[in-house]
Amino acid sequence: MKTGVPLSVRPMAIQQVDDEGNIWFMSMKDSHKNDEISTDPFTHLLFQAGAHSGFVNIYGISEISRDQAKIDELWSPFIKTWFQGGKGDPDITLIKVIPSEGYYWDTKHGTAVAFLKMAASVITGKTMDDSVEGTLEVD
Repeated sequence: MKTGVPLSVRPMAIQQVDDEGNIWFMSMKDSHKNDEISTDPFTHLLFQAGAHSGFVNIYGISEISRDQAKIDELWSPFIKTWFQGGKGDPDITLIKVIPSEGYYWDTKHGTAVAFLKMAASVITGKTMDDSVEGTLEVD
């Protein structure tokens, strides 16, 4: 059990959110993230859609696989930036995050209105109340 140790954090690109709500990533077989998942599969994902809105916090369990059919499905030429061996490289693995719970925060009126309300809040000294938030249900 980790106690008093900061979470391991790294930016990653989502390859797919499938019909069941699972979130897919690609990684190298010998990566630190794969080692960490092998030791502790509990995963915390954080997303931000824009500068002033759209935040999602998801907890889930991660699995590592080497499903070539899924790699072929998710492959695009852009991914070769990180995986020079191509989609047939035996060192490519998939990380499948199965969400168990989540929470979201957003603005009621979108980024432009949120920015204007923030500016008005600074000028008037009144706290801005433009948020909407809630639990994401995972079935």
